[in-house]
Amino acid sequence: MRGGVVQVAGLVVVLVGTAIAAVVLLTGVLRQGERAGDEPLPERGTPVTHLAPLPADLDLQAWSGRVAGPTGVPARALAAYGAAERRQRAATPNCRLSWATLAAVGRVESDHGRLGDTHLDADGVARPPVVGVPLDGSSGVAEIPDTDGGRLDGDPAQDRAVGPMQFLPGTWARFGADGDGDGSRDPQDLDDAAAAAAAYLCAGGRDTADGDGWWDGVLAYNRSLDYARRVWTAADRYATAAPSAATP
Repeated sequence: MRGGVVQVAGLVVVLVGTAIAAVVLLTGVLRQGERAGDEPLPERGTPVTHLAPLPADLDLQAWSGRVAGPTGVPARALAAYGAAERRQRAATPNCRLSWATLAAVGRVESDHGRLGDTHLDADGVARPPVVGVPLDGSSGVAEIPDTDGGRLDGDPAQDRAVGPMQFLPGTWARFGADGDGDGSRDPQDLDDAAAAAAAYLCAGGRDTADGDGWWDGVLAYNRSLDYARRVWTAADRYATAAPSAATP
């Protein structure tokens, strides 16, 4: 950690075209047991286990408390993913995005904002901020010159992925959202970052409940098949482990 910022290191980074995030994989990011060693890797196009939409009148705080234990996802992060699902389903109902997919992206990108010494505060903000490696063209890293004067990533020379969902500054400029209605768009705020990730995954009219649509969305987020398989594994596990939203 440098200067109060958790710097994402030890990454394999491949960035192509408009891929949203710099991280392809975090070594060991999936806990042992999240995928059995002899379980076959999912093929592209395999759908994730279906989840019914979260009801509009669902108490997200109570729901996240029930789901945290079975899934291992922190309740504060679940509340952000659940709110992002409902927001995106209202905006693009045909996308059919589930909180489990958003949680899986958050798991692979930053362990739900828990990299290194980072944690989510009561408002869902990563403290200290999560900032990726400089994208300077060094080994395994794409070269992306600075696009925001260092405003989001503190680097006036090269762009870096930022926040628990690891957005590039240029992508945040297009998709950044105010997920919690506090009047600001902050990639370090998981409420905002999850809402932005939902919009990105649903861009272009994708249907993420369809196998091909799901994979297209995740591979647009990061164009690595290994990355998409890790996200799929986590999403399917969360969807399978979570109790029904209707459970009292």
